[in-house]
Amino acid sequence: MTSTADSSAERLVFEALGVALSALDARDPHARIAVAFSGGVDSSVLLDAAVRVAGSPRVMALHVHHGLSPHADAWLAHCDAFARERGVAFDARRVEVARASGVSIEAAARDARYRALDAMCDAHGIRMLWLAQHADDQAETVLLQLLRGAGLAGLAAMAPEFLATGASATRVRPLLHLLRAQLDQYARARRLHWIDDESNADTRYARNALRHQVMPALAVHFPGFRDALARTAAHAASAQRLLDTLARADLQDAARNEGRALDASALLALDDDRALNLLRYWMRTLGFVAASSARVADALRQLREVGAGQGGHRLRIDHAGHALRSYRGLVYWEAGDSSEPADETALVEREISELVWQGEAVWRLPQWRGTFVFEVLPVGDTNDATQPAAADDAGLVPLSVLQRAPLSARARRGGERMRTAAPNAPSRTLKNLFQERAIPAWKRDVPLLYVGDALLFVPLIGVNRASVPESVASSEACVRIVWREDLLIA
Repeated sequence: MTSTADSSAERLVFEALGVALSALDARDPHARIAVAFSGGVDSSVLLDAAVRVAGSPRVMALHVHHGLSPHADAWLAHCDAFARERGVAFDARRVEVARASGVSIEAAARDARYRALDAMCDAHGIRMLWLAQHADDQAETVLLQLLRGAGLAGLAAMAPEFLATGASATRVRPLLHLLRAQLDQYARARRLHWIDDESNADTRYARNALRHQVMPALAVHFPGFRDALARTAAHAASAQRLLDTLARADLQDAARNEGRALDASALLALDDDRALNLLRYWMRTLGFVAASSARVADALRQLREVGAGQGGHRLRIDHAGHALRSYRGLVYWEAGDSSEPADETALVEREISELVWQGEAVWRLPQWRGTFVFEVLPVGDTNDATQPAAADDAGLVPLSVLQRAPLSARARRGGERMRTAAPNAPSRTLKNLFQERAIPAWKRDVPLLYVGDALLFVPLIGVNRASVPESVASSEACVRIVWREDLLIA
């Protein structure tokens, strides 16, 4: 579907979207397009033009409600109405912007927004997400990264097309070579109504200060500065691709545990420039927001000081809600703060063992040097005075629970949670529960027992009550689960 352009600005927007649509049609002529729709002038132009160029059946508007403005609910209603006026499907997600230490509110909101957009694209089976950033946004980004002393990845700024790690939809910026003024002309010609976010005028934010105070001065003295900065971004992106190729090769040599950890010896064998390049690339593959050069350099310095040995407890590097750890020759990120004791068994590799339980009394797990023992208690024994009640027995589960799905023994990966008490009690991380019970780190290398995909039993802690019915019928037999290390087997 193509609509007639009535102004030069409209023709420029149509041409830009036509190029993006042609590239999409070459892959899949029936593919749908999602537009990230904030309701501002830029995304309003993009959505309006996308409908005119591609047709409303192929377009879907996606809105993210951050809750940071008192007007957020009104913006959501506006976006819904704007999309409906054009016959476009609409979806929205509400997010909470959680600020981690060292991460700005803008960065946290951006991260939450993209995660929500990716989730909506995935839910609707859409593989192409159009974003409304333009040439002025690109120039601002390059300047910000220059002023922050960013490396090439920062100077490369925003790619015209990009598939983020873990995302299913490719992000495309079809308007990246157009000026903000040209989009404004389109909006006026079409008499669009859009949202003015009051935070965009707050020059306490660095990007707003550049937009309102620096860019106008640059435009007077250096009229072609946007094109020059765009070329700088393109050169930086080209150089960064070469560095990423090198980092991928280094990561292939150093990666352990499916890329969740690095071999410390392999990392520290590299010179500083190459090791820093690997650390930055590895953190990107893990989905972390970019760390400052000073923080990454400090991480490498501390890693060299502790070496590849057992001194990882001295590391004090926190970033994006995680702490960098070094243990048993591995370097990895663990959720939490570096002031907390390390969870030193979170990266132990084990094969997953599975069992369709049919009343077996023992399940031997040689890779863990131990055995699960299943003691079937006759009906009524759990109410006997000599037997603990089901709710009080840390290892007791109804027989039907073990029979509802195959059992599997898995190694800890970090972040697992369970509930050990009453139904209304909060879940706790295994790390906290082990620490609360004063269980030494070297005793935490135990198999986690799952029924299906639900965590059921943890040795030294007990049954996960979230995976067990709240009450046990007196007519149902129960099974007591016990983990016994090899030396304790009779």
